[in-house]
Amino acid sequence: MTDSAAGGDGAPAPDPEVRLVAGTFAIDDLDAFLGDLDAVAAETGAVVQAFDAGLVVSATQLRGAARLAARAIARGEAVARDPGVEVLLYAAGRRQIDRALELGVSAGERRVVVLAADFGDVPGVKRSAADLDAAVDGLRSLATDSSEIASGDGRSTEFDEDRVREFYGVTDRELAATNGDLADAVRERVALLDVEK
Repeated sequence: MTDSAAGGDGAPAPDPEVRLVAGTFAIDDLDAFLGDLDAVAAETGAVVQAFDAGLVVSATQLRGAARLAARAIARGEAVARDPGVEVLLYAAGRRQIDRALELGVSAGERRVVVLAADFGDVPGVKRSAADLDAAVDGLRSLATDSSEIASGDGRSTEFDEDRVREFYGVTDRELAATNGDLADAVRERVALLDVEK
């Protein structure tokens, strides 16, 4: 079997194309900002989800979360009805929506990473193909400064190590017992969430 999981009809669930925009967003009104993200999603067909950049350890973390969310949806195993929330759950490495929402954004001038993904080919998602170029343009227009994280760029973002360790519950003992670093420990939690279901 390929890296994709089988969908409900036995066909492999395709990995969604993912684009990431990192930047500073002035979020005066959180509901209005989320409405702006919803508008970009509605206009482009993209799944759009924003993350607190201080808690995102790498682009790989978010791309992996989107892939695993697509698999869960295709298998009929998703916890959330909304694909963006399912991506958030995987990125947070937990199945409780209220806890995963802490990985999202809050009001103020914030460093944010916004995911735009094309779930149009994922079985179980009632969406047509997304215009990700338009989605990225729309997301960048909401930022005071922004850049797109290049595809295949798995580098770590400028995360807050203390906040990441607290959010994901990574201990000194765990880090000492692994060959990797904090980013590796977080990516392992994302991957393990699929196994723990």
